[in-house]
Amino acid sequence: MPYRNKTFVSFDADSDMHYYRLMTAWKQNDGFSFNFYDAHDLCQARDSSKEESIKAQLAERLRNSKMFLLLIGEKTRYLHKFVHWEIEQAIKRELPIIAINLNGKRSFDATRCPPVLSEKLAIHISFGCKIVQHALDNWTRAC
Repeated sequence: MPYRNKTFVSFDADSDMHYYRLMTAWKQNDGFSFNFYDAHDLCQARDSSKEESIKAQLAERLRNSKMFLLLIGEKTRYLHKFVHWEIEQAIKRELPIIAINLNGKRSFDATRCPPVLSEKLAIHISFGCKIVQHALDNWTRAC
C-alpha cells in the first residue's frame, strides 16, 4: 500500500469551490500557519469525463489520503452522485473525518450535513484557518 499522507477535500464544486480555493491560498501564504497535503493534486478530473472514470480518479486520491475533509454548504446534503459516494468511501477506508460547516456552526448541522454522515464518527467545526488547522493536527490523535 502506498504511503498515505494526503488530505481529501470533498465539496460542492458548483457552489463551494471558493472555500476550497481559500484553503489552498492559506497554504500558499507565508502569513498563515496552515498546511495540508492536498489529494486533489494527484490527477485531474474533467467535467466531460464519464462518471466511472471520475470515480476511479477520486478512488486513487482517496487511497493516498490519511484524512477526509467535507466542506458542508447549503446544498451538500443533496449531492448524491459524488459527495455521498466520497463520504461512503472515506467511511469504508476508516479515514478520520472533519466536517466543516460553511455557515459558521460549530457542531453537527442536521439541516446541511449529508445523512450518511449523521451517525458516523466525525468532528464538526466551523470554517476558519486556525480551527481547520487545529482539527487537522489533533483529530487523529483524539480517535
